[in-house]
Amino acid sequence: MIHLTVNGDPKSIETPVTLDAFLTSLGLDPTKIAVERNLAIVPKSTYGETTLADGDRLEIVHFIGGGNTKGDSWSVGGKTYSSRLIVGTGKYKDFQQTAEAITASGAEIVTVAVRRVNVTNPNEPRLVDFVDPKKITYLPNTAGCFTADDALRTLRLAREAGGWDLVKLEVLGDQKTLYPNIVETLSAAETLINEGFKVMVYTNDDPIIAKRLEDMGCVAIMPLGAPIGSGLGIQNPVQIRLIIEQAKVPVLVDAGVGTASDAAIAMELGCDGVLMNTAIAEAKDPVLMAHAMKLAVESGRAAYLAGRMPKKKYADPSSPLYGLI
Repeated sequence: MIHLTVNGDPKSIETPVTLDAFLTSLGLDPTKIAVERNLAIVPKSTYGETTLADGDRLEIVHFIGGGNTKGDSWSVGGKTYSSRLIVGTGKYKDFQQTAEAITASGAEIVTVAVRRVNVTNPNEPRLVDFVDPKKITYLPNTAGCFTADDALRTLRLAREAGGWDLVKLEVLGDQKTLYPNIVETLSAAETLINEGFKVMVYTNDDPIIAKRLEDMGCVAIMPLGAPIGSGLGIQNPVQIRLIIEQAKVPVLVDAGVGTASDAAIAMELGCDGVLMNTAIAEAKDPVLMAHAMKLAVESGRAAYLAGRMPKKKYADPSSPLYGLI
């Protein structure tokens, strides 16, 4: 077993591999990054002949586009992303509008539902014709599942169809609230993790349940901000904050965002990202709203990193009183 430290985190591999092969296993394009090994920069031309050894410390960096704060990025399921906005692909008028909204949002991950193929018209347009899964990470989800068994069937089919092991699990309790059924969620999550899935899990805003799901092995915790599709915004910021403070995996608000200010609030709390669908798809101008959400997520993240001023009970003048005329 070879023990490495990669960007500050421990990582183990079973046998010695070249740096080039290791980067490929992480899903990284060697032409778009730079690597420092034990404080020495590794020339790109030597990636294929540089064999990693036990105890190596690697720093892997890259350049990112405008709008991101201080090279800020996040990782889930072994891949690193610049955008902290995940968008759904349902409710749009057509696939063309879906693709345009995704582009405007800057999202690098999109949720996709698993549905039966229309065998009577196998040539009808499909999402993959408009949104390339080689460029955008598809995140299969279990929207509409009310039992653990239904969720398991759905995600097993998704992996067979596209080879995806990073998935979003949601098991709903009832049609009216669309709140998570936690008992079924825990059962499904345990089985999926045992089968090698990397589970991002939709849950309620209970810190105890969130911690249990993390300890079980879920790769991201996704508490609801408000009921799915409600657009009510973040209803319980205190609970969301408690989940964030205890978590060692990404925390993303999932469900309830209605407009850009809601997304900014979620990010100002310290969330690693926000997932939304209805807020964009049911806006009067979905593409423009997608762009607004992109800016809101980036702005909220920047505000969180900057650290807001403390709240005070009384006024505090910003101009000094010394020398006042």
